[in-house]
Amino acid sequence: MEVAAEAARLREAAERRPLRLPVNRRIDERHHAVTGDGLSVWFTIQVSPRARVFEAVFEREDAPPGDDECGAWLAQLFPGLEPVEAPGVPGGHVRRFEVFERGAAPGVGAR
Repeated sequence: MEVAAEAARLREAAERRPLRLPVNRRIDERHHAVTGDGLSVWFTIQVSPRARVFEAVFEREDAPPGDDECGAWLAQLFPGLEPVEAPGVPGGHVRRFEVFERGAAPGVGAR
């Protein structure tokens, strides 16, 4: 699986169908990819009238995802942005990265 192409697909799916906060807080399976070696990647965009939250979640069943594999995806999913890793459960196999964009979200709340 080519990371750049799959990341572009995930970004496009998330842009096309962002999740509306606070009502629609869930992961959409169209925003999900699984690599040949078992890394699950989710990418969502959550919108409210005053902000957008970009979120990438990485999960493995057998071990936490490594910095290198997350970094390759993060560079493609968040071009030009600096995602911050959210605190996780000690010993967990999930890593989550976020970017908060303040200001009116495009197409949200406009009349």
